[in-house]
Amino acid sequence: MSSVHKSSDLRAFSKLTKKRQKAVIMLFENDKTIEEIAKILNITDRAVYKWKRNPDFIQAQQEYAIFVLNTALPDSISELIKLIRNSKSDMVKLQAIQTVLKHANLLSDNSTPELDKAKIRKANADARVAEARAKAMEDNGADVELLLDKMMDTLAKEDLKHGSK
Repeated sequence: MSSVHKSSDLRAFSKLTKKRQKAVIMLFENDKTIEEIAKILNITDRAVYKWKRNPDFIQAQQEYAIFVLNTALPDSISELIKLIRNSKSDMVKLQAIQTVLKHANLLSDNSTPELDKAKIRKANADARVAEARAKAMEDNGADVELLLDKMMDTLAKEDLKHGSK
């Protein structure tokens, strides 16, 4: 427990009293009720509920959760490597490899700013085409097919212009 107090990542946590630190830990472990925590700490349930609403206590809880997560990172990576090397399932291996590559920022979730912009341009073009078709249907006196062809050409030219920027 003393090493937890000295961690620079636990500034808010280390400022709490020993009882409040124990409460943060017990709440994180999530195996005790508020009433059980209060009894162990020899305080009222109401005090624990009050602590849980305190911004410093909330910050300490967040810090502690991240601290615990960070301590689990080496074991997690070790387990991923074991899965990659030893799993009989190709799908499990692939998922483990993807997890490692994503963590190393070598693999994205198929989302880049450029791809997102292209998707938006396509959605806008599709909307314009739908509007043009609806307008052409309303204008039953005009040659609908010719009108649609002209509008499609115009939209295609606009998309080429926007796509090259």
